[in-house]
Amino acid sequence: MTAQTLVTTTPAQVPVRRRRLVGRRSDERTSWGATVALLVCTLAVFLPLYATLTMAFKTTAQSVDGQVFSLPSPLSMDGFVQAWNLTNFPRGFAISVFVTAVTVVGTVVLASFAAYAIARNWDHAFFRWAFFYLLAAMFLPFPVLALSQVKLTGIVGLANPVGVALLHVMFQLSFSVLLFTAFIRGLPEELEESARLDGATTWMVFRHIVFPMMAPMSATVAIFAFLASWNDFMMPSLITADSTLQTLPVLQSVFQTQFSSNYNVAFASYLMAMAPAIIVYLFTQRWVMAGVTQGAIK
Repeated sequence: MTAQTLVTTTPAQVPVRRRRLVGRRSDERTSWGATVALLVCTLAVFLPLYATLTMAFKTTAQSVDGQVFSLPSPLSMDGFVQAWNLTNFPRGFAISVFVTAVTVVGTVVLASFAAYAIARNWDHAFFRWAFFYLLAAMFLPFPVLALSQVKLTGIVGLANPVGVALLHVMFQLSFSVLLFTAFIRGLPEELEESARLDGATTWMVFRHIVFPMMAPMSATVAIFAFLASWNDFMMPSLITADSTLQTLPVLQSVFQTQFSSNYNVAFASYLMAMAPAIIVYLFTQRWVMAGVTQGAIK
């Protein structure tokens, strides 16, 4: 009986085993391909960062020897001291912080308001077309509108960091509203209806119920706005009329043009400017992934 059972079941089991082996080999090939792609991407990010670190801590003589990836010996802080003084780093850093803070707060507040109105009034044509209008604005890059924006900010007296921050908020709204709308449409409406039955107004519902539930997506939008504003070069360079009120990316461009031979000073300035962005992203990347994942799932 046992032999007969083995004989009858073996032919049926062979294709299953073959499929399992083929599936395992396919999974192994996929995992190896993903690993190689991840290594290539890691090297693409790590090598420039490593070169920046090594060049920043070298002396001027070491920085011009052509050995970009060699370790500095001895370590020198002269590049950081010169970059701090030549670019007036504290003032540029304070201006960048101001512009970025206004951009982040303004983007999160305005985009969340607009997204909530659109998501909860989707049946009305006005709100649907407003959403499509904002999406269409994503296809208009700043260089296309640069001349009109420069002239407009000059006319209204906003050719300064305040005008740069307002323009940053405007250009971040489309993408931010898209993220917020997708997230809000996945939130349950029962809590809002229950609060309205208890006498809560729309503002109270949004402030006490909806906005706290939007915390993961708010963090995601804030981080994207922070990175876009902190690293922006073109808009501040064109909008800000006073060269003493420029942000760090613009100051570094002027610094590089004037002192292009001092590579250690230039790389030290780059490292000081990008350090806040790297630190912020390292501490908040889990919120970025959580917000994007929850918005995609819901």
